[in-house]
Amino acid sequence: MTSPIIDFMLKRNSAPIPELREPAPGDDEIATMIRIATRVPDHGRLAPWRFILYRGRARKEIGEKLAELAEKREGPLAEARRNQELTRFSRAPLVIGVISSPKENPKIPQWEMFLSGGMAAMNLVIAANALGYGTNMITNWYSDVEEGRRILGLAPHERVVGFVHIGSYEGPAPERPRPDPAALYADYAGPWEA
Repeated sequence: MTSPIIDFMLKRNSAPIPELREPAPGDDEIATMIRIATRVPDHGRLAPWRFILYRGRARKEIGEKLAELAEKREGPLAEARRNQELTRFSRAPLVIGVISSPKENPKIPQWEMFLSGGMAAMNLVIAANALGYGTNMITNWYSDVEEGRRILGLAPHERVVGFVHIGSYEGPAPERPRPDPAALYADYAGPWEA
């Protein structure tokens, strides 16, 4: 059995963020990627996620604020460490934050809403790859810090699913070791015993 979709999925890789270049997706492509990202299981049709686009000058401004926050937390930063924070969002021409924005619902647990956000993030990655762009999704330390999330435009109740870095990429992305699929599934054999 062969299918171009299966072949595409079997070759999907993450590109190194520093190698993502202009041009980035344009507005029409971004709209298509977001549309595809939202076509995921969403129990209760709550849309418990949203997307933040970091592009242009905003990427550098965020880097400056993250460097200040890192310095506040760690003390004076060495030049290399400071540059690491300054360029967090400017290495790729476009970064899309996939944000878990859970809704109150007596029947649907918040962990399920977060998982729906993870699926939206993966759909976004696949859509960008299908359009010919390289991608890489990360979270990093600022995702777990209240002030970091505020800098990045999140509301207090929201959490980061991932930051999808997107840009043009030459060549195949490097392959990495993958788990053995056969070791990850088995037929049901009854209740798990401790």
